[in-house]
Amino acid sequence: MGDHAHGHGHSHGHSDPDATGWRRWVSPRDELIPSGTARAVWIAVAVCAVATLVGIVALWPSGEENSLDPALLDGDPVEAIVTGVSIGPCTGTTIEQAIDCRYVDIRITSGETADDTTVLEASVGGSGAQPELGDEILVIASSSVDGSTFYSFYEFQRRTPLLLLVLLFVGAVVLLGRWRGVGAIAGLAASFAVIGFFVLPSLLQGNNPVMVALAGSAVVAFIALFLAHGLTVETAVALLASFAALAITGLLAWIFVVATKFTGYTDESTFFLDALGRDIDPRGLILAGVVIGSLGVLDDVTVTQVSAVWALREARPDATAPELYRSALRIGRDHISSTVNTLFLAYAGAALPLLLFSEARQSFGSVVMREAVAVEIVRALVGSIGLVASVPISTWLAARVLAGRRAPAAPATAD
Repeated sequence: MGDHAHGHGHSHGHSDPDATGWRRWVSPRDELIPSGTARAVWIAVAVCAVATLVGIVALWPSGEENSLDPALLDGDPVEAIVTGVSIGPCTGTTIEQAIDCRYVDIRITSGETADDTTVLEASVGGSGAQPELGDEILVIASSSVDGSTFYSFYEFQRRTPLLLLVLLFVGAVVLLGRWRGVGAIAGLAASFAVIGFFVLPSLLQGNNPVMVALAGSAVVAFIALFLAHGLTVETAVALLASFAALAITGLLAWIFVVATKFTGYTDESTFFLDALGRDIDPRGLILAGVVIGSLGVLDDVTVTQVSAVWALREARPDATAPELYRSALRIGRDHISSTVNTLFLAYAGAALPLLLFSEARQSFGSVVMREAVAVEIVRALVGSIGLVASVPISTWLAARVLAGRRAPAAPATAD
């Protein structure tokens, strides 16, 4: 009886009035947070969720068909296999003229014209890989004036190597991350779904690109962060910090895209936008690209910083908010130096072919003035500023959330 009474009293002595109700919905690490503070964090997240939902509903594509000129679009490619390759005089020339072409015999393996055979003609030489015997390729079927069908090379069939790479990627993430890795893969799949089913169709319908990017990025952030890191106050704080840094990134991108007088027409694909028959602002697409491109790295930085603050708080339960902030900020400085370089190299890599082409003929100063290169510079620098801003934002927010409660003082011992 005595032992039973002692055990019951010990349990009550360490209970918290907040342990019922609100506390049962948070993780053990969130026990460091007063219930009032945790509730405020979740209310802020709920407000962001409602705003995101309103944006998604307002910008959701209506499903109307785009009024495109069929002549401007390629048909759906069909699969084919190369059954033979030979070299001979190009059509309309003689052997004496010595103008050789490459003749590729193919057999269609998919679509309504499966088992049809035809020959593709291409010039000899040139850069890049050429179809060889046994290669699987994609071709475009077109109709001539007399109603006959002719084919043109579209691309190599890359399904097998791409699928193998995806499987290697998923295996590596799941092997190291385990259930967290599974959550990360699920978040990545959700990101593709949001872009494919909301962002792109909404942009094609002429909706404001920046608003579409912000709404889509918010949905991706909600799904990716909570799937990968759990439904915890710690993740919620990282989410709020990501939204704040994303807002700064979007604002800076808008200021400098306008200030640099970008047109948005940087390559052939952007000129094709005029043929879509929709009111799509190419400059808005640049802004949308900056917002979406920055989100993934922002998530990484904010989660790392918030996690660092949580770990410091567990190691030093008596630390004040300023002490937590200063200690975690030192970690953030090391992290941001490598992350900014990673982001810059990613954008530089995207513009590398143009940089090489231009540098061969012009000075570097002239090259960076070209819009195609200047756009990448603005993306890299604006994205980097957003990353730098995310470190103090996430660190300060996490420190304020965790500083509300101190560890209980140790009981005094009798002399």
